[in-house]
Amino acid sequence: MKAERRMTMSDKINFAAEFNKSKEELLAMDEVEFRARFRERCHHTLEIQLYSAAYRGKPLNPKQTKTTELFMEVWQERGMPETLPEYVFASRLLSFAQKLVRGETLDLSPYEVSPLSPSELSGFERTVYERRSVREWSARKVPDDIIEKVLKAGLWAAHACNLQSIRYLVMREEHCPGLFRGSDIPGGPLHVVVLQDMRVYKANPVMPESNQLLDAGAAGQNLVLAAHAYGLGACWLTFTSEEMKQRIRDYVNLPEYMRMTTYVDMGYPDQSPYPPQRISVDEAVYYWK
Repeated sequence: MKAERRMTMSDKINFAAEFNKSKEELLAMDEVEFRARFRERCHHTLEIQLYSAAYRGKPLNPKQTKTTELFMEVWQERGMPETLPEYVFASRLLSFAQKLVRGETLDLSPYEVSPLSPSELSGFERTVYERRSVREWSARKVPDDIIEKVLKAGLWAAHACNLQSIRYLVMREEHCPGLFRGSDIPGGPLHVVVLQDMRVYKANPVMPESNQLLDAGAAGQNLVLAAHAYGLGACWLTFTSEEMKQRIRDYVNLPEYMRMTTYVDMGYPDQSPYPPQRISVDEAVYYWK
């Protein structure tokens, strides 16, 4: 395996140029990239430092808010809705930061996550341990509201730098018969293709491709778990050929900047497979001290 090259001084200069965009550059930027940069910069220049200061009982350096304030100013000048999630989130973080800058104590107790109750834990464990790949489905149609809940779970998966690259193709087999042919299974009544809008990764050009693929993997895991929790059966699949991917891409006229990473077939199950057994934790742990 080729060793990763160490960052040189010239790399560091380019690094700064990539992340510290001027107001003029931000105003002229494609909206998708701008929103991704807003999320990434807010995360790396304010959110992390804010919580570090809050939980250590220290004031926040006033300069720490400058980047987020610049993005919010540009956001307003671009005339973008202030109800979009990035702006709402940044506004709340900025209000927290201003308290810390003034030396006030920040009360984050309303956002504390409570441990799951025994009954909730039982439901969680059932979802994790009873989930299995299903390859036969009934003709029962999956309602749109259930599909939306499953898709939302995928969007709430962990994502590097809060870039939020995940997008979807949602296609019912009855509306595109045979389009997904080539898989080693008959194919489910509902196909959910996990896409990645590669434009958002311009916001962090030094991110390894492996991290990008992990973003899609995390979303895929949430999809199959959510499908199981809502009574569906799902099978996480891969595209068997470039021809298959191109056929689907051409069918929906998918832009080149959308990467087709993986897909999940799902529907109401018409089989109950015996759960595959897993190796023990003892066997899996290489080192624990």
